[in-house]
Amino acid sequence: MSELENPLNALSEALTAAVEKAGAATLLVDARRRFPASGIAYAPNMVLTADHVVEREEDIMVILPNGSELIASLVGRDPSSDLALLRLPSSLAAQAEIAPGEARLGQLVLALGRPSAEGIQASLGVVSAIGGPVRTGRGGLLERYLRTDATPYPGFSGGPLVDTTGRVVGVNTSGLARGASLTIPASLAWQVASTLAKHGHIRRGFIGVRSQPVALPVAQQKALGREQPSGLLLVSVEEGSPAEKGGLLVGDIIVALAGKPVTDPDELLAALTGDVVGQPTPFEILRGGKPLQVSITIGERRA
Repeated sequence: MSELENPLNALSEALTAAVEKAGAATLLVDARRRFPASGIAYAPNMVLTADHVVEREEDIMVILPNGSELIASLVGRDPSSDLALLRLPSSLAAQAEIAPGEARLGQLVLALGRPSAEGIQASLGVVSAIGGPVRTGRGGLLERYLRTDATPYPGFSGGPLVDTTGRVVGVNTSGLARGASLTIPASLAWQVASTLAKHGHIRRGFIGVRSQPVALPVAQQKALGREQPSGLLLVSVEEGSPAEKGGLLVGDIIVALAGKPVTDPDELLAALTGDVVGQPTPFEILRGGKPLQVSITIGERRA
């Protein structure tokens, strides 16, 4: 027996077990004219899938690992993150388990899909890139994303990316980057799914300003007590907006929101998403070169 045989056999067994575990919570979703896609058992009676594969809101067929067919209803969808949540009339036998931490560069992963009733399919690879925020081909902003070298077979959209223990590290989709495959990190996907379950849509914040990035001189960084190369200079503040009501003025520089540094418009948009909507939120600004804290109750952007 070679020195490599035992470790390779152990790895093979681990991968097989991971596919079996995650495959039990990977479903077929038939909601478009072309070939079906995949979905993940997110909750006892809910399925998380890719939004772009849900072309109809009624008569959505979900096929379980045992071959049973169920008609699902649409709970909500978020085109910006390409995620949709479906509700089933009965509970599922297995639910996906989310990995406890974020994926790491070089981590061994498996992309899973159930694009046909014949069974689960799997593709092995590694996490080759981690990035974000990035503008998507659907006009949204994705806070974080993963890329892998696992082969994204047709019908894998909406299926899970899992680690070697079968825990979900992301949701695969080809609907965000003009056909190229991306993976939405599981923590972000679960956050979107939770909001869809509560509200049916993603609440995106609005404060009513126009801004542009501006470099912060060393003196202003010293005033902040930290290194931060840039902030957001306010070039307009809408009358009656949350920003005006909170005391923001043209010429102010936003440098942080809820304690998190803000250096460009995309970071501001990402920070104004989710549970902050409707809540008084602390903003750190520079006014006349001096740090100042203001509280703004975030409004909700209407579609």
